[in-house]
Amino acid sequence: MNDVIVEREYEAPMSKAELLLMSQEGASCMELYNIAWKTSFLSENGRKLACHFQAVDAETVRTALRQIGAEVKAVWPGTIHDTGIERSPNVVVERRFDEAASLESLQALEDASAHCLEMHNVTFIETLFSLDKKRMLCLYHAPDAESVRVAQRKANMPVERIWSCQVIDPPTDDPL
Repeated sequence: MNDVIVEREYEAPMSKAELLLMSQEGASCMELYNIAWKTSFLSENGRKLACHFQAVDAETVRTALRQIGAEVKAVWPGTIHDTGIERSPNVVVERRFDEAASLESLQALEDASAHCLEMHNVTFIETLFSLDKKRMLCLYHAPDAESVRVAQRKANMPVERIWSCQVIDPPTDDPL
C-alpha cells in the first residue's frame, strides 16, 4: 500500500460531524477500491482539508473520490516522515517548490533554526512529502498558527500557507 494525500477546499465550512458522515457514506466505495483512511486535518475555519489515505496508488483514490462525487483540489502520492513525538498536530504548513526539493536539505535548514521553533514553543511532528518532491505538508504542535508563522519566517523556511487544524481520525469499531 502507498501513502496518498488528498487536498480539498470548501466554500461553505465543513464540520467534523459532516466529514465523519461523508466518510461513512463513502465507506463502501473506499472499501471496494481497498482504500484505507488514515487521518485528516480540517482547518479551523472548516474550509481546507488534507487527508492521508493508503491505497494501491493515487489514481485509485482519485477514481473512488470521483465516484462518490467528492471534488478535490489535489491528489498526490507521497511519503510520511514521522518524528515519533507523541503530540497531536494543530497547525499545517503548506510548502510548494518549483523544482524537486531535497527532504534532507529542508530538514537541515529546519534543524539549523530549531531555536526559532523552541523560542515560539513550536514542535515539529510530521511531514507529508510528495513523490515528485514539489509538495509538502508539515504538521506542528504550537500555541497557535501565528507562532508557527513567526518561527518559519525567522528560520527562512519556504512557506505557501499556514493554517490551524483539528485532527480527525477514522472512527474505530472498538466499543472500548
